[in-house]
Amino acid sequence: MTAEPRASRFVRPRGDGEARRIRVSFEFFPPKTEEMEKTLWESITRLAPLEPNFVSVTYGAGGSTRERTHSTVKRILAETALAPAAHLTCVAATREEIDTVIRSYCGAGVRHIVALRGDPIGGIDERYAPHPGGYRNAADLVAGIKRLSEVEVSVSAYPEKHPDSPTVEADLDMLAAKVDAGAARAITQFFFENDLYFRYLDRVRARGIDVPVVPGILAVQNFKQTKAFAARCGASVPDWLAERFDGLDDDAATRKLIAAAVAAEQVLDLVDRGVTDFHFYTMNRADLVYAVCHLLGLRPSQAAGNGLGLLPLPGGERVGVRGVG
Repeated sequence: MTAEPRASRFVRPRGDGEARRIRVSFEFFPPKTEEMEKTLWESITRLAPLEPNFVSVTYGAGGSTRERTHSTVKRILAETALAPAAHLTCVAATREEIDTVIRSYCGAGVRHIVALRGDPIGGIDERYAPHPGGYRNAADLVAGIKRLSEVEVSVSAYPEKHPDSPTVEADLDMLAAKVDAGAARAITQFFFENDLYFRYLDRVRARGIDVPVVPGILAVQNFKQTKAFAARCGASVPDWLAERFDGLDDDAATRKLIAAAVAAEQVLDLVDRGVTDFHFYTMNRADLVYAVCHLLGLRPSQAAGNGLGLLPLPGGERVGVRGVG
């Protein structure tokens, strides 16, 4: 008897009127150069036929990429059938300035904003201080967005708590405040130990927060960069992960194979435990993410490949997710 592939039982056939169970979204960042723009659009073109729930575009510290973010979002709206989610932060800007950005997004056709506090302009070593005339924090920003528009709002969540949160409870209080202000979904910081996610999910539910909490997945493109990035955002890097990439600094081909295996192992375990939605931090590179999505059972839509596809509407992220307790 031939064993059934591990992911196949988690994916429904895509017949008429029947939605897929596994759903994905992708995060990109606005390019700085023509070469980076070419890489970004090659990645978008590769991933678009998988019909993601949405694609998000990041917003630099202090609005440093405001124009590039807006330009990228507008091009996605104009040239693809994808649903873009524009990131927005409240760092170093007045309420009036941020409200102008919100109205500009809405005027361009954006129907989804990812609302974040954002990092200080001086970097994570600098203590965050709200602009005297600006939104105080992410919860305040969510309330401002909902006051001005009817767009869907997603927010961030931190399985290992935000680096600036004094306690786990304070971190959960902030997530609750963001949801109370109108957030419809939380997307987690990346993590590599799945038990961290499930313990966090148990705490979130015990706190009475019932919005979807979508795991953020980072396929490791470069281990040294990933380790440095994790240190900046308070995410732990387990010893076993370092061991898998040990000795591969000058072996890009093997690194790529190991990265795909690690990410696949992580998402298949999450699926085994009930997770059905995933948000991939692509780093503007498609190959690893595409491979993992393929293992999840996602296949390119022929209609989407021809530019004719309509994307599925947002829905629930999980069915019967189990924690570790």
